[in-house]
Amino acid sequence: MFQPVLRLARRLGLSAGRCPVCASVMADGFGSLCPDCAKALPLRIGGLCPACGAMSGREADPPSLCPECRSAPPPWDELYFHGPYAGALRQLILGYKFNNRFERNRLLRMLGVAAFEARRGRLPDAVVPVPLHDRRLAWRGFNQSLEIARGLARHVNRPLLTHGLRRTRNTPPQSRFGLRERQANIKGAFAADPDLIRGRRLLLVDDVYTTGATLRECAGTLKRAGCEGVDVLVLARTRRELAGAL
Repeated sequence: MFQPVLRLARRLGLSAGRCPVCASVMADGFGSLCPDCAKALPLRIGGLCPACGAMSGREADPPSLCPECRSAPPPWDELYFHGPYAGALRQLILGYKFNNRFERNRLLRMLGVAAFEARRGRLPDAVVPVPLHDRRLAWRGFNQSLEIARGLARHVNRPLLTHGLRRTRNTPPQSRFGLRERQANIKGAFAADPDLIRGRRLLLVDDVYTTGATLRECAGTLKRAGCEGVDVLVLARTRRELAGAL
C-alpha cells in the first residue's frame, strides 16, 4: 500500500530533491519520498477498528468495530490514521517534533491527506488541531498538530479553526504516565469556543494516538460546546492488536 503515497506526491506537485527519511538524492521526480522509504511507510486501510484504530494483524480484512468500541464507543465517529507508530513513521514524527526537522512538514501533511483519502473520509465543516499550551508552544516553536491540520484543511477546502479549541492548563507531557494517570492529567485541560464550533461537524487532528486520553478529552470538550459531531485524524496509532477477528 505504498503506491498511494507516491501517487499523491506526484499529484500535489511535490518537487524532487532529497528523501526526508534517508536523504538519498532523487532525480527521477518521485517527489517527497524515495521508493524504498515509501515502502517503509505503508498506508494501513484494513484489518482495523474504524473507531479506535486497533489492528487485527490481517490487513486484508475490512474495517470493523472492535468489541470495546461496540460496548463503549469513543466520543468521535471515525478515526483515520496512516499507519502504526513504529519504524520509519515513528522516526519521522519524533525527528519532526523534537529535533527541529521542520523540513518534514510537507511530507507529514501529505501522509495525513493520504490517510483521509484512503478511507474516503466524510468532509468536515471545519478542521480543529489539538492545541499546545502557550508555554509548550514557546518551547517547541510550533504545534505539529496545527501544521498537519493546516494541510488537511487546505486539501478539503474547509476552514481551519485555530482558536476553536484551546489548552487551559500546562499539563506535564502525557508520555510520563500510564493510562489512568494520562486521563487524570488531561482532564479539564481544554476549552472550546461555542461560537466557532456550534452545529459544525469537525475533524480533530493530532500527530499520534497512544492511549486516546487526549483525543477523548478534546472530542468530549468539543461535543459539550455544541458541535454536531467529531471525526479524528492522526498520523500514527500505537499498535494495540486485537485477539481473533475484528
